[in-house]
Amino acid sequence: MIDNGELAEILKAAARAEILPRFRRLGAGDIATKSGPDDLVTEADTMAEIRITAALRDLLPGALIVGEESVSEDATLLDGLGTAELSAIIDPVDGTWNFARGLALFGMILALGERGRVTHGLLYDPLLDDRIEAHEDGPCELVTSDGGRRVLSTSEISDPDRMNLYVPLALLPADRQHAVAAAFPGFGRVTSLRCSCHEYRLIAQGHAEATLAAVLNPWDHAAGALAVTRAGGVARMLDGRSYHLGLPRDAGYLLTASSEAAWEAVAARLGPALL
Repeated sequence: MIDNGELAEILKAAARAEILPRFRRLGAGDIATKSGPDDLVTEADTMAEIRITAALRDLLPGALIVGEESVSEDATLLDGLGTAELSAIIDPVDGTWNFARGLALFGMILALGERGRVTHGLLYDPLLDDRIEAHEDGPCELVTSDGGRRVLSTSEISDPDRMNLYVPLALLPADRQHAVAAAFPGFGRVTSLRCSCHEYRLIAQGHAEATLAAVLNPWDHAAGALAVTRAGGVARMLDGRSYHLGLPRDAGYLLTASSEAAWEAVAARLGPALL
């Protein structure tokens, strides 16, 4: 059985070598754009993914390895992700916009899958050197820098007036944004951290209740959806379909919530504007 500790060491090594030395030290030539002006890639993203990919090839011979930056160059790398016997999905720097601006709100994400099923998930904060990890057959745990472990549980709040949501409004279709935003006053707080890693970490720890994904990038959501689920939450498509790695990135909206009651409450208010 693959150990989450081995996976964590791969992320830590890449953080020490490629990410932390570049934080708040990037030059103009170290930052580029991909699909648009806010879709950034830095030298840290690229070099960390290369290092992580090489280490995973040694640890998991024959696995399909999919990284955010490699897919930006060749989208066909996603083909077969839903059927591969073993797959690894990498987001070397999640929250690149924050990282590039010197904001200490970014993370590293690694997930493993088997035939479309997410089996392992790690959400690593390289600045604090702690991680949230989950396995499909075990609890969701916070692992601190000194090796301490704490089993996590999601929030019990399901009253929309008290709920904290993460909704990336700008990533929704332009013709739906006004209708979705009109539902926001019915919740306690709706915001976005521009970092899936920390949004899922907060939900898994019981500090927020839901997040809506408008684009199903597996490197953003596979590990986090597993973590929240193992902490007691729910992750499925807004239209009720199950979430799995075989879904294309434009397959719809993934709603991850702290409980079934919270999921239903959010879906009842946002669903009419999106479905």
